[in-house]
Formats: sequence, structure tokens, C-alpha cells
Amino acid sequence: MFQLQRDGRLSNVELARRVGLTPPPCLRRVKRLEEAGVISGYRATVDPVATGQSFEVIVSVEINVTDLGTLQDFEATVAGFEEVVEFRRMFGRPDYFLRVLVADHAAYEQHHMELLGLPAVSRVVSHQTMKRIKTRD
Repeated sequence: MFQLQRDGRLSNVELARRVGLTPPPCLRRVKRLEEAGVISGYRATVDPVATGQSFEVIVSVEINVTDLGTLQDFEATVAGFEEVVEFRRMFGRPDYFLRVLVADHAAYEQHHMELLGLPAVSRVVSHQTMKRIKTRD
């Protein structure tokens, strides 16, 4: 499984070689992992610089609502923002963490103002990423 996490495009033959199996049982194991939902999909990792979205900001959001409808509207709206590439509801404070990828400071400022304009939001704190040291997507 670790080999596929690192490179989802491995051929079955190469995967089998790396894990010390012959190809038929290796393929059966992968199929079982897919059917069990352990492997939930395959995707491409895209370079944010190449797509013009190299300005990364980690955002904490605190909300000030207690009604479920407003909370659901907030989550649906934020999840719909294309620049939000990760969105987590947290235990305790802050209520949410977002990872935002945009082209530059001006694009982030526009996104920041959209967040501040949402009815549920009481506080937004932004932290620009200086350097990614480790990620495991």
C-alpha cells in the first residue's frame, strides 16, 4: 500500500517486484484493497507553481453561530471555493482550518474578504506558508 501511496501509476508488475510478490497475487491484493475502500482512488499531484497557485495560506476561522442551518451554509459555501484545497472542522478553537492556494497576495486578499463577509464568521487568522517541509497527500 505504501508503494501505491508514493506512486499510484506503478504497473502491477513493478508493484509486485517492489513488495516481493508475483503479479497475480499482487493484483488480487490491490483489488481487495480497492473493494474494501482502503484504496479510495487515484489522482495526480499537481505542482502549484506550474498552475499559478503558489501563494499558500493556512487559515483559521472562528464562527459565532449556534444554529445548524447557518453552520451548514457556511460549510457548503467554503467547500465550494475553488481556492480552498483543504477544509477541516476542528475540536475546540479555532473552529476550522483551511489550506488556500491562490496566485498572489491580491488574490488571497479577495478570498479573505469573501470569508469575512460570510454570516457565520467571527474571526479569520491567516498564515502564509514560507516553505513546505513535508506533505503526505
